[in-house]
Amino acid sequence: MATFYKILVFIHIISAILGMGPGFILSMIAKSAKTMTELRNAYVIKRRLHMMVMIGGLLLIGTGLLMGMINPSLFRTGWYVVSLTLFLIGLAMGPILLAPLSKPIKAILASHKGDDIPAEYVRLSKKLDVCENIANTIFFIIIVLMILKPF
Repeated sequence: MATFYKILVFIHIISAILGMGPGFILSMIAKSAKTMTELRNAYVIKRRLHMMVMIGGLLLIGTGLLMGMINPSLFRTGWYVVSLTLFLIGLAMGPILLAPLSKPIKAILASHKGDDIPAEYVRLSKKLDVCENIANTIFFIIIVLMILKPF
């Protein structure tokens, strides 16, 4: 069982690197776009990277819960419970906040004619950026808790 647990820890760490790493840069990808063509390309890249983030996130929650089942004392440690709670909050932000904010942005990307970036996109992207920054902060705190295990 100890070897299986070590394998889970390894998968958990790799998943954090491959899944959460790209998540931290998703919000930065479209910021440097100066034209609609660049912006559309940025969103194609964001969509592809988001797949890695989702797969990594599923592996993270799966391996984390499996490690908790193998070692139930984890469920009595503050850092584990807080990390798990924050992860679920971060996960819920996707469909509750990020998807509704992204929907009108995607509509603008699909329908806007010309190569200028419309003011409406700029306004909406600022709202999306705030939510993405909150999610990134949550995931950063989780990483710190996982490393330091402070309580």
